[in-house]
Amino acid sequence: MIVGSIGYDDISTPEAEGSDLLGGAATYAGLSAAFHKFEDVQNTPNVGIVSAVGQDFSTSDQLKLESAGLNLAGVVMRNGDTFRWSGMYQGSMENANTISTDVNVLENFNPEIPESWRIPEILFCANTHPATQVSVLDQCPSAVITALDSFMMWINEEKKTLSEALRKVDIAILNEEEVCAIANDEILPRAMSSLQSGSALYGGESAGPGPRCIVVKRGSSGVIAKFPFGLVALPAYPISNVVDPTGCGDSFAGAFLANISGRPGALNDVNIIRNALVHATVTASFTIEGLGCSNLSNIERGSYHARLDKYRRIVGL
Repeated sequence: MIVGSIGYDDISTPEAEGSDLLGGAATYAGLSAAFHKFEDVQNTPNVGIVSAVGQDFSTSDQLKLESAGLNLAGVVMRNGDTFRWSGMYQGSMENANTISTDVNVLENFNPEIPESWRIPEILFCANTHPATQVSVLDQCPSAVITALDSFMMWINEEKKTLSEALRKVDIAILNEEEVCAIANDEILPRAMSSLQSGSALYGGESAGPGPRCIVVKRGSSGVIAKFPFGLVALPAYPISNVVDPTGCGDSFAGAFLANISGRPGALNDVNIIRNALVHATVTASFTIEGLGCSNLSNIERGSYHARLDKYRRIVGL
């Protein structure tokens, strides 16, 4: 189950631009997870999305998500406009310059999780307000594995509530800038440790530890993850056709979580985690080659497995 935004994006990069593009954290994470769960699905969608859209959300976009294998029973339509984000990338495109964020129908959205969804194998609170994440986590205390993502606005403005959410999850999936900002420490390994211990969170260690697992997305520098068994680090897949980085982190998370779901003891198994990170890295490399979610939603399986094999050879696996 993925909780987060479904929205429309206006994006400008040195390579392409477009407006009213289907986007949102839950969209990217959901499309990615559904791609990886396809072989398990047998025509029964088992990746559920919880979100809200406005009256301007198109039927064609709804059908696009459903045809990808997503269950939208947790998506409600509210009066008003769908979430919108506008951003621009320049130079190496490592970071987006946000032009505007219109929360719209997601403002004060307090999702009611369908009763039959309250014991998911994976619960992923994608980037959304920390209060929403806390509410969802409280509704699903028996979820097998819980994870969340966040971004700088919540770190700067809602650290107390974000700290509460981080103490409730098994895995934090964040980028390097975010981890260092939470810990107020530019030394990444030290920042990761203080986030796990809880000393970097609101209230400090006395308020309890943070997530026991951290996955740090590092853009073109790859990924480093800290789990109970130790550290795993992998490079990014080398891409020369960089079109649009939007949603890469969300598609990374969706692929990673899909590849640990249904695997008992995953968080303590280095082979399962490394394999999931490999799939996440390769999936993100496809996302970045298209504008918006266009490439992610149209990955050809033969091309995917060819790139997967090539990446395994690159990293010696």
